[in-house]
Amino acid sequence: MSPSGGVTRNTLRQQIADALRDEVLAGRLPPGREFTVKQIAEQYGVSATPVREALFDLSAQGLLVSDQHRGFQVREFTVADYRAMAEARVLVVEGLFRNPEGVAVRPEGLVSIRRRAAEAVRAAKGGDLDVLIGYDLRFWRELGQFVLNPYIADFLTRLRVQAWVFAVHRLRRDGMDEDVLWFGHEELVEAISRNDHDQVHAAMHSYYAHALAWADRLEARAAEGDAPGPSEAAGAAGAAGASEAAETGTAPEAAAAPEAAAAPEAAAAPEAPGPCA
Repeated sequence: MSPSGGVTRNTLRQQIADALRDEVLAGRLPPGREFTVKQIAEQYGVSATPVREALFDLSAQGLLVSDQHRGFQVREFTVADYRAMAEARVLVVEGLFRNPEGVAVRPEGLVSIRRRAAEAVRAAKGGDLDVLIGYDLRFWRELGQFVLNPYIADFLTRLRVQAWVFAVHRLRRDGMDEDVLWFGHEELVEAISRNDHDQVHAAMHSYYAHALAWADRLEARAAEGDAPGPSEAAGAAGAAGASEAAETGTAPEAAAAPEAAAAPEAAAAPEAPGPCA
C-alpha cells in the first residue's frame, strides 16, 4: 500500500506508532520481541522514513528499546519498574490535588470521566482485559486534561501506558481478580468532583496498596521459580486475542506480530493518557 496524496508522512508516522502501541498493549507483541525498520516498512507497504520515525517515537515513550545493530525491541519492564511507576503516579497525583493552582476541574468534563470510570469497573469485574485497558487509559487521559502543566499530564499518560505494558501478559497468565485489580475509579472521580483532598489521598493510596501487593506476589512467585518469563506469558496472551469495543483503544484482533499486522489505516488509534494494575 502506497501513501496516497491525501496521506502525509506525519499521518503515516502516527498511524504506524498507534498500531504498534496497540499491539503491545493487546499482548500480541511480547516483551523482548525484536524487529527492524525494514520488516515493519515491508509489512505496511510504506517507506522506511515514517516507520523509523514511529519507532523512535515509541522508544521515546519508553515502550521500545533501540539498538543500532539489532533494530528495535519491545521493552521488558521489571517488577521494580512497576513499583516505581505506581509510586511516581501516587506522589504526582497527590501533589497536584494538594496544590489548587495545579489543577482546574471542569464540571462538564466530569460527565465523560464518570462514564469511563463506570465502564472500567464493569470491565474489570467482568474479566474483560482488553475493554478494561481501553477505558482505563481513557479515564486517566481525561483526568489528565484537568492538569494545567502539560508536561506533568504527559508524564502521567506515559506512566499509565507503561504500567499496562508491564501488566498485560501477567494478567492474561494469572487472571484478574479483586486481589489484583483496583476498582477505585468511581470513588476517585467523585472525590475530585467534590474537591475532597482527603478522599483523593485515600483513593490513590488504595491504588498504591493494590499495586504493591500484586508486585509482592509476583516477586514471591519468581523466588519460588514457577513464574514464566515474559515470552512464555505472551504465548498464552496470543491465544486470548483482543475483543475490540467501540470505546477501547486496542488494536484489531487480526495481528499476532509485525509480520501479520494490519495496515496503518485500519488500526484503531489508542486513546492513551495510566492497577490494573
